[in-house]
Amino acid sequence: MKQKTLVTLVLSGSGLFVAALVAVMVSVWLDTPRAGPFNADFSLVDDRGAPVDKAIFKGRPSLVYFGYTHCPQACPTTLLEISDWLKVLGDDGKPLQALFFSIDPERDTREIMHSYVTAFGDRITGVTGTPDEMRKVSEGWLIHAQKEPSENGNYHMSHTVDLLLIGADGRLKGLVPYGTDSDQALAKIRDVLLPVRRG
Repeated sequence: MKQKTLVTLVLSGSGLFVAALVAVMVSVWLDTPRAGPFNADFSLVDDRGAPVDKAIFKGRPSLVYFGYTHCPQACPTTLLEISDWLKVLGDDGKPLQALFFSIDPERDTREIMHSYVTAFGDRITGVTGTPDEMRKVSEGWLIHAQKEPSENGNYHMSHTVDLLLIGADGRLKGLVPYGTDSDQALAKIRDVLLPVRRG
């Protein structure tokens, strides 16, 4: 093989590798919730009927999850874990608010959200609204949420399954990936949202 041909092949291969690497990096960036602060205006309602706007992300550290009530596994598992973590944290976890934002507001009415979140305890607040208003929040945090058809003619939602850890300043402080060991999750929540108070 001629040297010129070999050089051309090597450069082509390198170019393809770099292009693939950039594509992966862009894909990861698009599927990673933003670091904030969150500034989009929106008007939603919680599961008890109270109005919700962007101020919900300020003033208290928050465990924030985007999901839907028809979710077969990730959502109920995560909400059950959140409820358990709040119990384990006890008084230390009192400053935390736990928020469950619907990515399927067409089916997740306020009443359905209330029945759903209260099944996991009384510390999780469900939030829903119109599809356009819900989209402002999910897109504002760069949350992936997309309808996928299912075999029975219905649909399910493909969505980001990481739990967002948002500080009292409204900025993303970290993520708890789905399936994280409970001890690791608790350690991260304590570390980034519940710093030890001195004095």
